[in-house]
Amino acid sequence: MNQVVTIPQGEFLHLKGIEEDGPDLRSAHAVLECIEAGEENLAAGTVIGRPLEGDSPPNAWREHCQVSQAELARQSRVNRIQSIDVEAGPKTGSAFTLNRLASALDVDLDDIVTSLR
Repeated sequence: MNQVVTIPQGEFLHLKGIEEDGPDLRSAHAVLECIEAGEENLAAGTVIGRPLEGDSPPNAWREHCQVSQAELARQSRVNRIQSIDVEAGPKTGSAFTLNRLASALDVDLDDIVTSLR
């Protein structure tokens, strides 16, 4: 037998909103868990937007991580001049070099490669 429940419209709309937001909230919660576990990191919008303004992704990430060019070269074991060339744009660098730079910056390779294509 079907049961009918009568509730105020405001309460109904509130409950409907919770139901519609459920998948988004679960997704956001999963992302936060990944961040807390160190599997993902948050990047400031300014880092993401800098390549759109003409800056190279490796340079944007290096400055976001507050690492000097010399320190990045040391941590990545990439020649400093080669690292500078990749940042400045004359050279894109090999996959091996880009992977070392990404690892030293603790970002995914695609974070620094996407805009270099």
